[in-house]
Amino acid sequence: MGPNRLPTTGRQIDARMSKNKQDRKLVHSIAGNLLARYIRLVHSSSDTRAEPTDFAARATTNSPFICAVWHGQFMMVPALNTPRLPWRVLVARHGDAEAIGAALEQFDMQLIRGAGAGGRKRDRGGAAALRGALRALDDGCSIAMTVETPPGPPRKVGMGIITLARLSGRPILPCAVATSRYAAFNTWSRFVINLPFARLGLALGDPIHVPRKAGPDELEQLRLEVEDGLNRATSRAYELAEADPARSLPPNLAPRRPPGIMLKSYRALTSALRPAAPLILSRRERRNKEDPTRRNERFGIADRPRPPGFLVWVHAASVGETNAVLPLIAALKARRPALRFLLTTGTVTSAKLAADRAQDLAIHQYIPLDAPQYVRRFLEHWSPDLAILTESEVWPNLILETSAREIPTALVNGRLSAKSFRTWRRRISIAQQLFGCIDVVLAQNKAMAKRFSQLGARDVVVAGNVKMDAPPPPVDLMELKRLREAIKDRQIFVATSTHPREEDLIASVHRVLAKDIEDLLTIIIPRHPERGTDIAQAIMAEGMDVRQRSAGQSPERPCDIYLADTIGEVGTFYALARLVFIGGSLVPHGGQNPVEAVKLGCGLLTGPHWHNFRDVYRELIRAGGCVEIQDPIDLAKETGRLLADEAALEAMVQKATQTVEQMGGALERTIATLERYLPREKDLKRAS
Repeated sequence: MGPNRLPTTGRQIDARMSKNKQDRKLVHSIAGNLLARYIRLVHSSSDTRAEPTDFAARATTNSPFICAVWHGQFMMVPALNTPRLPWRVLVARHGDAEAIGAALEQFDMQLIRGAGAGGRKRDRGGAAALRGALRALDDGCSIAMTVETPPGPPRKVGMGIITLARLSGRPILPCAVATSRYAAFNTWSRFVINLPFARLGLALGDPIHVPRKAGPDELEQLRLEVEDGLNRATSRAYELAEADPARSLPPNLAPRRPPGIMLKSYRALTSALRPAAPLILSRRERRNKEDPTRRNERFGIADRPRPPGFLVWVHAASVGETNAVLPLIAALKARRPALRFLLTTGTVTSAKLAADRAQDLAIHQYIPLDAPQYVRRFLEHWSPDLAILTESEVWPNLILETSAREIPTALVNGRLSAKSFRTWRRRISIAQQLFGCIDVVLAQNKAMAKRFSQLGARDVVVAGNVKMDAPPPPVDLMELKRLREAIKDRQIFVATSTHPREEDLIASVHRVLAKDIEDLLTIIIPRHPERGTDIAQAIMAEGMDVRQRSAGQSPERPCDIYLADTIGEVGTFYALARLVFIGGSLVPHGGQNPVEAVKLGCGLLTGPHWHNFRDVYRELIRAGGCVEIQDPIDLAKETGRLLADEAALEAMVQKATQTVEQMGGALERTIATLERYLPREKDLKRAS
């Protein structure tokens, strides 16, 4: 502290805070006054046209009522109160609302502060606002409220207004105001600033009553009825104002946008780079990342004819996504036996998985490289009737060419990390052009659903993670018996889906554990088996005995580390183990899917980087079905503890199993949504 500075007292701090609060209140008051003057200018200078023509009489007859307004269209709410009825307005607790509230108070529209949480953890005053709104309705005051919860999805009515109508017994009236001249901002709700000296349209929908004893299904139907009524009222308000509503529509409802300059440049570049494609594929073939015998498929050249009938094309990037969609294909085929399926993947390992597990379900092809000509050739040959993409597979040319052919497109098990979302947001125009081409996104959770909506996805459904409903990976019982005979009574520890640098860390963990656990065997299953030889050489250089399964070697003593660098055998090793470390989590990759291990009776360990599977890991860790470790020392400690305590390990397995079972149901929700795009079975048979 400097010689001339005195310590700040509590009284001085209180005085400073009070001054800041007064300053903010003054700013909000001035802003509210200016906004109120502006609203009066727009209203008085415009030619008002109302529907119904007895607008004021209908409002008075139904008073007190609940006025439903879209979030982006609420600026002219005071114009709705033409009969000057007593009103209250629900306004959220945030800084921007202060000025809005100050403006509305000048129209004798008193405020009720608070809003629903909308899936957020923090309290936004929703319960207090509901109590205040019920008291106001009971006192004869109508309530005006926006029906979505920021940040969306926009134009989706939440259950808050339905709950208020059910508890109060008062009707909901869809309300809308539009002007022929307006400015629309690029916000999640496309917030509209109405301009003066225009035509002004007022529309009031028919009253919607919510019975107090309505069950969940009826409440959902009424929620959709409010949504439909509000859309009709908004559309009619723009018609009355003789205005084009296109600029006011949120990205998910706006007309599909043609490719802009950035996407056109991408298409031109990928087209120009086609001569380099054989060189790129040759290099990947030398690294065992491509199948040279099927290179033509990467150019969109099919090796077999299109099957007759309704063809569903399902694309999964790699092994994890393929495992997720195989049960979906099987379930759809069980319900519609006449459906035909084309499964595309992008990796050698996923192609082998498809050959092993999808032969009776689908034709497999490699996805073409993302050049316009290759994608066109692929689509012209296969001509799919429905396209199903998986998780985050959004390739520009693939999306645009599919949309150009008006092929309905669904993104299932939709996943969008916070990092990916930020990247797309920096390229929002491109995102809206691409995600706007997808007809429906079935997101893994609410947070991801909001991200997809903000990027322009047209219809987003929270379906859950279909990996929760996937059957466990297959177990080769003969191989399991051979492995048990080779291992005998040795303690085993399995590290699966490991990524570069993690194998070295697992080897160091083995070295620590082996000091206390005599005859320990560690089994490493790398995420990319083609790295097996390099991994083996690196660990052998540390003086350990390493055996490779891909070389036909067995884990008999004195093997320290058994490298399971083969494809399609992970289920067998899970059946062999009781404790599994899931890789991709000691390095900042984001983790790998833990569900398969749980379904085969394994306890789980994970590093701190599990954000790619946030929902399932959060629940598993909370329930005690998984232990999060921070580093190799921590991993060695927890592994040693659990291997030595059979009761603790068994309790962990039980908790993990219960957690995964409780998180199921996504497959059924996904199928129910996809059935919108499928013909009936009798129509399929007639077309075949």
